[in-house]
Amino acid sequence: MREFRVDGMSCDGCANAVERAIASVAPGVQISVDLGRATVTVDGTADTARIAEAVGAAGFTFVGPAD
Repeated sequence: MREFRVDGMSCDGCANAVERAIASVAPGVQISVDLGRATVTVDGTADTARIAEAVGAAGFTFVGPAD
C-alpha cells in the first residue's frame, strides 16, 4: 500500500476524477482518497510514474509520496 499527496482536490467530484484516472492506468487496485489530508492511497501493483501522469492529465498536481 502506498500513499501519495495530490494537490487540487476540493470536493467529491475531484476525488472521483482522481480515482478514475488512477484506475485507468492501474486496473484492479484499491484506491482511497482523503480530501482533508489531500492524499490518495493505492493498494495493489501500480507504476508510480503512470499514476502521476494520469493524475496530472485529470487536472490535479501529483506531489509524490505522502509523509
